Amino acid sequence: MDRLDELSVLIAILDAGSLAAAGRRLRRSPPAVTRILTALEARVGMRLVERSTRHLSATEAGARLAEHARRLLADYEAAVREGADAPLHGRLRVTAPRIFGRRHVTPVVTSYLDKYPAMRVELVLSDANLDLIEEGLDVAVRIGTLVDASLVARRVGEVRRVWVASPEYLARRGRPSAPGDLGAHDVVYTASRPVAPEWRFRHAGSEQVVSLTPRLTVNAIDATLLAVKSHRGIGRVLSYQVVDDLAAGTLVRLLAEYEPPPLPVHLVMPSARHMAPKLRAFLDHAAEQLGRLDVISATALKLMA
Repeated sequence: MDRLDELSVLIAILDAGSLAAAGRRLRRSPPAVTRILTALEARVGMRLVERSTRHLSATEAGARLAEHARRLLADYEAAVREGADAPLHGRLRVTAPRIFGRRHVTPVVTSYLDKYPAMRVELVLSDANLDLIEEGLDVAVRIGTLVDASLVARRVGEVRRVWVASPEYLARRGRPSAPGDLGAHDVVYTASRPVAPEWRFRHAGSEQVVSLTPRLTVNAIDATLLAVKSHRGIGRVLSYQVVDDLAAGTLVRLLAEYEPPPLPVHLVMPSARHMAPKLRAFLDHAAEQLGRLDVISATALKLMA
């Protein structure tokens, strides 16, 4: 455990007034905060915080240490700020959805590395929303509504859920004109876990849920795209995944007037407090690069219709 981190935890505990409140402030679990405090007390060889079920206060030794810690951390922050103009170096861990990450985040990362030669980046591609703190990740590209209100987010674009099929499939089976027509069609359904298969549509301000009996169910969007492009049925994907196929005519967009509202694309991080210069530089660079992408612009979505 980093020694400065231990001191930060002690100060957070005393300022917040409880282990749980300190954990929320630091985005750590109460057991983790307790372990850090216990380790610090073992290191200095004395009790620093008196705690009971209803009360928490600093011991005399804890108050002295906290006073020194505040000065030390303030000096550290000042030193870091003074060194902010130094060449960036170190490592960042970035995560993004698989397809979007391969096609669009990888070029962002490589151009960042070109700009800052002393930096290293680990790019983790996963369609799961990984816990940034638990996995030791600095920043994530997230597609969809953010469910964790504690994350700091910067919006860079939007995408849509779109329904597509190949021209060959439509020539053979006809084109659905409304969601209710899907019962007469082969459906390629994507599900990462066992769920009741259904698709949600929106039209004239109201939502319509269509229960499905998929002809093919897969747990990865790559397989869905392959099956749909192989004329196996109608699939639901995200617009950025098929923008090239729609432009080339190898896939056809269906039921556009029934699509739900766009999904936002964000850069997210655990906290904006004490942001390292290397992370701030990456966020600025990524926001600029991703903001130029046609595949996540509102204009591109309208042109696809």
